[in-house]
Amino acid sequence: MPTLQDQRVAVFGATGHTGRFVVDELLRRGMTPVAVARDSVKLAASGFPERGIATRCASIDDPASLDDALRGVAAVINCAGPFLETADRLAVAAIRNSVHYLDVSAEQPSAHETLKKFAGPAQEAGVFILPAMGFYGGLADLLATAVIGDWNSVDENLIDEIRVGIALNSWHPTPGTRITGARNTAQRLVVNDGHLVPLAQPAPEVSWDFPEPFGRQDAIAVPFSEVILMKQHLNILQLHTYLNLSSLRDIRDPATPPPAASDESGRSSQIFLIEVIARKDGHTRRLVAQGRDIYAFTAPLVCEAVARILRGDVLKSCGAHAPGAIFDAKNFLHALAPDLTCSFEAV
Repeated sequence: MPTLQDQRVAVFGATGHTGRFVVDELLRRGMTPVAVARDSVKLAASGFPERGIATRCASIDDPASLDDALRGVAAVINCAGPFLETADRLAVAAIRNSVHYLDVSAEQPSAHETLKKFAGPAQEAGVFILPAMGFYGGLADLLATAVIGDWNSVDENLIDEIRVGIALNSWHPTPGTRITGARNTAQRLVVNDGHLVPLAQPAPEVSWDFPEPFGRQDAIAVPFSEVILMKQHLNILQLHTYLNLSSLRDIRDPATPPPAASDESGRSSQIFLIEVIARKDGHTRRLVAQGRDIYAFTAPLVCEAVARILRGDVLKSCGAHAPGAIFDAKNFLHALAPDLTCSFEAV
């Protein structure tokens, strides 16, 4: 059986901010990245060839170029948004070439369509399709799955409520984040009475008591792709996600600069904290996770998923899945240390 070092992983959007972190993380884990980008000029100037990293240029509008880019790889990680424009065509190419597909989309419509459209084709092709395996999306799904634990299988009763609170000490968006935000005008969804429904307008605001170093924060409902992932495999009656308002003001301000490196790894000084609270039949469980730099953290998160798929450390057969459905969530989160610290509490 091939080892992880024997298998190549394509990174589509490798010259972007998150893509570069993913390439570096694959190398750190002893895996072999193939840097793929749409812009040949950026690819040539990326520095990848000088580091011995194979590069390939591919256009999302050219199926033949995508086939060439995926030649000889075991999996592809899509870091190139907006994912409403890239996910479908790259996932089709991945299935056509029997390659596992993962992306890091925070976009609800993209994650929803990917799970819905590719469930059957991925199963037939013998590959895994995992959308939204990033900070927004996959992380919250894994955290919720871990905090729920046996609640999702003890009986058929719905979990009464899951509330996700996200606090950032700042949010300096990448150019890709700004482009995606401008184009993603779809109505955001939450889970109410067990069904996906549009988020109420104006979006609800709350005061959330986060653990230190954040403390009490004004927050607003901003559901990301984690809602789509959780709804696919968890029995939830109510699901809502909140983001602290100060970070939302940062990203809405056109004068906010992109992230700046604060160490040799390229990570920024941004700190994040996610609190997941689950309630069922009068019982409450709580999990708090903390780390640094939402863009840089996406790299170990998605690369851990790739590594587990390639070595067969999964709970389900091939198809289109949410990460919480195919991975041992607590074990997965533990493997992310020291990039992520978690604390669990049952009340």
